[in-house]
Parts: sequence; structure tokens; C-alpha cells
Amino acid sequence: MKETEKVEIMHFDQEGYLADGKAAVEAGDKMEALADRVADEGYDAIFLMGVGGTWDEFMQLEYLMNKYGDKDLEVYLIHAAEWNVAGHKRMTSKSVVLTASESGTTPEVLEAIGKLKEMGVRVFAMTKPEGPIGQAVGADNCIKMASSHGEGGCEMGYYLADRFGLKILERRGCFPKYREFVDQTKDVWASLLDIRKQFEPKAEQIAKKYALAPYTMFVGSGALWGETILFAMCILEEMQWKRTRYITSADFFHGTLELVEPGVPVILFKGEDECRKLDERVDAFLKSGRTGDQDIVVIDTAEYALPGVDPEFRPITSVWILSSLVTDRLSAYYELNTKHNLAYRRYYHQFDY
Repeated sequence: MKETEKVEIMHFDQEGYLADGKAAVEAGDKMEALADRVADEGYDAIFLMGVGGTWDEFMQLEYLMNKYGDKDLEVYLIHAAEWNVAGHKRMTSKSVVLTASESGTTPEVLEAIGKLKEMGVRVFAMTKPEGPIGQAVGADNCIKMASSHGEGGCEMGYYLADRFGLKILERRGCFPKYREFVDQTKDVWASLLDIRKQFEPKAEQIAKKYALAPYTMFVGSGALWGETILFAMCILEEMQWKRTRYITSADFFHGTLELVEPGVPVILFKGEDECRKLDERVDAFLKSGRTGDQDIVVIDTAEYALPGVDPEFRPITSVWILSSLVTDRLSAYYELNTKHNLAYRRYYHQFDY
């Protein structure tokens, strides 16, 4: 792929991002090796375990594994805090758990790992090897997730999880083009830089108009639903103290639509999988004129190209695109307009609770 155009991106280390992308591919090879190990050893069910943002991030993998998997594949998304108090009746010593923690210290996950090991459940983690969670699962079961330069959204975490889950599917005969997928996405990071440059003016425009709105709705579906929650909750609620409402395109017409009115921005994330039909229904309603002079923003991942990636893989890469656009670029411009540092917290990690 030719070198990406040299265009400035606000507060973004482009070379560092590309270096992190190269490291992510190497880590992806290790995730693939873990998946091979799981397939060789056998398993009765796959559990994806997270808390907060990591729980949101695993939604896309749960969606993809159920989308492409066979009828006998059991994949469950579980919240560590809930599992700690309620367990899961389907989990056995033959089960496998994939978890993640950017900090490496998430207490709910750490508690769960202790209980899982007592049950004989195999646990793999995307986290810092030197952190408490990395130490708890062991070096052989841990893959470093965080980038060394700290650039980007969650797309590299999605990439690593997908390398694990889709390899499991390939071993089951459900995703025969896994190798083509890996080959076509190994250099995707330059394209994800280019779409940032394409989106930069729009990110600035959206944030300037809506960052100070008292209340904003976010709508998404399918592979994008977890990222929709992540941006609204982890970025805007936690990091910007903004009041949001996140709702699926499927459920939008059951309650939430009655709150659509002038002065309430609605931001719709349109995806590229089967649920796009549901997104388009919401889009059509919002633009029908029935809601008056409505503030509507549509971010459609289909408008952003990833050269060299086949259309059949777009349902997978669409969430990488959305994360690049909103969790990275739009959040930077919200911070600029709200004057509220994304790293500042009142409660989170400030004391025990």
C-alpha cells in the first residue's frame, strides 16, 4: 500500500500509530496461536468476559462468532461482576474464557480469574503481562493489548479479539477465508489513518455543534452496537460527563422515538451487516420531517474505504472504522469544545468503591 498522505491529525502521532499497528499484527499472530491451542485441546463453550468498556468491546466478537459460527457453537458474553455473584450454569472445566483489561488491574476480572482457575477453566487475557491480571493468567495465556504510543481508538483491541475468535471459527470449518482476511488486513492501519483525515473536518463540525448539548441520543446495531455503547458511556459519560441515551436501531421505535424532538441531537451509526436495514429504518424516520427541525447526524462506515479488503469482510472491519472515527477523532474534538480533559475523573479509580 502506498504511504498515507501527510495530513495533520489533531493531537495524533501518525508514525506511532503505524508502529502500533505493526505490533498489533504480531500480537494477532499470538492470539491465533492461542486459538489453535484451544482448538487442539478441545472446549465445550467460549466465554467472552469483560467489565464496562471491555464488555462493550466483546459484543462485536460475540456477534461475529454467532453470525459465522455453526449451530453447535456456544459463545457467551458475560460481565465479570455479574458472573462473580451469579456464575453461569453452562460453564464447566472444559470451557474457555477470553478476557481483557487495559489497566491490567480491573478488580472484578481479577476476582473472576481466581474463581475460574479453581474451577479448572482456561483463561486467556489481553492485558499487560506485568499487571495483576497478566500475572494471574500466566505468561503463556497473556497477550499485550495496549499500544506503546497510546494512539487510536479500540480498533487494535478489536483486531486482536477477532484474530482469536475467527481462528476458532476457521478450525470449526465456519470461516474458511480466515487466511485471506488476515492477509488483507495486516496493512489496514494506513487506511485507518486516511479515513481519520477524511473524517477530521466532520468530527470538528459535529463536536462544535453538539458537544455542549445537554442530552444526546446514540443509535446503532449489529456489529456496531457495542461500540455505540462504548462511545456514549465510556467516552461521553465517563470522560466528558455528558448525558446520553444509547439505543439499538431495533429498539428505537419502542419508547425512545417519543423523546425525539428539536434540541435533542440524534447520532446514528450505520453499519454494514444484516442490521443495516434496521439502521436505514431509523434514518428514514429521522429524516421524514415528522420530528420537526431535528438535529440528526449519520455516520455511515460504508462511506470509508479500506482498499484491498474484500466486501465480505466489511461487517468485521466496520467496527474498526467506527472506533477510529468516533472513539478516537470525535472524542478529541469533544474534549476541545467542552474544555474537559478526557483523562480527568471524579470517581473512577480515585478511591475504593
